[in-house]
Amino acid sequence: MQPTDSDAEEPQPPGKDRNFVTALARGLELLRAFGTGEEYLGNAELSNRTAIPRPTVSRLTYTLTQLGYLQHNTHLEKYRLGPGVLALGYRFLANMGIREVARPYLQKFADATDCNVSLGSADRSDMVYLETCHGSGPLIIRLDVGSRLPIATSAIGRAWLCGLPTARRQQLMHELAVFHGSDWPALEAGIHQSLRDYAEYGFCLSEQDWQRDISAVAMPLILEDGAEVMAINCGGSSLRLDHDRLVNNLGPRLKEVAEQIKQELAPRYRSAR
Repeated sequence: MQPTDSDAEEPQPPGKDRNFVTALARGLELLRAFGTGEEYLGNAELSNRTAIPRPTVSRLTYTLTQLGYLQHNTHLEKYRLGPGVLALGYRFLANMGIREVARPYLQKFADATDCNVSLGSADRSDMVYLETCHGSGPLIIRLDVGSRLPIATSAIGRAWLCGLPTARRQQLMHELAVFHGSDWPALEAGIHQSLRDYAEYGFCLSEQDWQRDISAVAMPLILEDGAEVMAINCGGSSLRLDHDRLVNNLGPRLKEVAEQIKQELAPRYRSAR
């Protein structure tokens, strides 16, 4: 089982930043504590997951319930995410013009390859799918928008790291080392291999690293001269996607897709300045 954001410790202000609002950070951490497939959590569970004292958790869950970000089940004495969270998520996605631009290219590539082709962005130790398109074949990864993949082992995560400026990547590597603990040396070796692959091919590979039966190719999507970095991937069953197909077929074609997306986005970014 991959670690999730709910395993994180209570948020701490960066240094002595007077502008950092701890109460707000704690409230957001409670919302993050709800993992995929976990509908209800109680105050005690939320306190254990976030390291926030239980009396404080009780006040925060009450406030978040009043605002519509949580819903309270009086029979279970537990909470679930409320419609306010969904509304924020939809507003975020609706305001991302890149999804509108990218989707036709991703879907065309997915149809042509019978693979899962996705656009993702980083959130802490994971990549989050912002758009995903499926082929029609039987051996397809059925992952949807909002799916999370670990940065350290997924092709899309490693590609995102490759697209970062060196200083930012080193900072993220340090944070990932702390997060993964004793597993880090093996994960770090995989990331360094991806950096070498990116230098050689212009894209990254993950061959059964994330899951034993899944292989993928990915590359960073560097936008606005590096002001924003996302990534796109193409993945499927490792029975179909051997090393030769990843390197000599899917990888080069994915580079073309990324370039098409960037070319269509360029006028929008210029007009927004």
